[in-house]
Amino acid sequence: DEILRSLAGPPSPPGQDPRGWRAAVDCVRANELCAAEPSCSSRYRTLRQCLAGRDRNTMLANKECQAALEVLQESPLYDCRCKRGMKKELQCLQIYWSIHLGLTEGEEFYEASPYEPVTSRLSDIFRLASIFSGMDPATNSKSNHCLDAAKACNLNDNCKRLRSGYISTCSKEVSATEHCSRRKCHKALRQFFDRVPSEYTYRLLFCSCKDQACAERRRQTIVPSCSYEEKEKPNCLDLRNTCRTDHLCRSRLADFHTNCQASFQSLTSCPGDNYQACLGSYAGLIGFDMTPNYVNASTTSITISPWCSCKGSGNMEEECEKFLRDFTENPCLRNAIQAFGNGTDVNLSPKNPSPPITLPPKTEKSPALPDDINDSNTIYDTSVITTCTSIQEHGAKLNKSKEQSLCYSETQLTTDIMPDQKTFVDQKAGGSRHRAGGILPLVPVLLLKLMV
Repeated sequence: DEILRSLAGPPSPPGQDPRGWRAAVDCVRANELCAAEPSCSSRYRTLRQCLAGRDRNTMLANKECQAALEVLQESPLYDCRCKRGMKKELQCLQIYWSIHLGLTEGEEFYEASPYEPVTSRLSDIFRLASIFSGMDPATNSKSNHCLDAAKACNLNDNCKRLRSGYISTCSKEVSATEHCSRRKCHKALRQFFDRVPSEYTYRLLFCSCKDQACAERRRQTIVPSCSYEEKEKPNCLDLRNTCRTDHLCRSRLADFHTNCQASFQSLTSCPGDNYQACLGSYAGLIGFDMTPNYVNASTTSITISPWCSCKGSGNMEEECEKFLRDFTENPCLRNAIQAFGNGTDVNLSPKNPSPPITLPPKTEKSPALPDDINDSNTIYDTSVITTCTSIQEHGAKLNKSKEQSLCYSETQLTTDIMPDQKTFVDQKAGGSRHRAGGILPLVPVLLLKLMV
């Protein structure tokens, strides 16, 4: 509470407007600050009543509603933001939209994100994960990085538990006509991506692939037959409108547009050259009706899309195509995914560069992943994936069956998760040293010849 009070600024002198409120706080706390001030509290109640009818034109024609909006723009509620995964995230977002839907048309093509800006960069994740991730281009290019990512997840109890949970939920048949519960599958996926650190979830979602088996495993990460695909594709604008009726889905979509909207004024096509913000926003959409995924198992190009099309758009077809292109033809999103798969980040010079990190000496080489191992995800359906997950991750003793015979043992497939730790040397500098070393022995010989 003391920290929040300091963020809200010092108390204002009596009789003055408390301008200290304008410091950014989360919307739950901003609501508490507003409730403690009679003028703000009464205006906020008025605005909520104005919005209850959901007719903005009527609301704006009402002088009392207009006055409430003007007062609240000077309150802590106007500048408040939410933090993804916070304890009261839904309550925070409801408060945010109660203000901002009154200030905007509510039907804009792009909406501002209600979440706090992302200040970290991909390099922060690389420091945690790249040593054992297999993302170093100098490592075996034929290894299945997506399979390696699954094994890395299995070494973390939290990642293993939540991943096994959503695979089981998304693969469980409900009835003869309903092969899974989409609602429960989405909930389990949201828990996984919200509660597992990004150095694990990003590796599963954005692993680089050189062959189709790897790319298909990447596409199957979210069990698309339940979480992504349906019998028919809805219209993309209808899907967007459905998403916007839910505060949480609306917020994640707005966050995606804020952080992944192609910017041709930046080096990377991403706003602020921040790959981390874009990838986090993409992951935040998984587990909603707007869930995106790879459309195929191509290794030559990355195409992302939600499960929708623009058929039947009528006179809204141009807007629909524009919305869909933000996924399918988005250079920011594509560059961010490729950057993570290649283990690279934007080369921005920090104001205070950190000292170079000395890596430990090179260790004995680990056994390489066999080149001829097939990825089970490309051959068998999700029911087999669940069976294999159960066998491999929980060690369950099952009777011998067709499904069990199809499973590969994780221990058979797993290579050492800590491959060679490489010491990086400037080859050009090294070459210069070698040339200098070759010249030095010739100096005495030249002097002798000159003396003669």
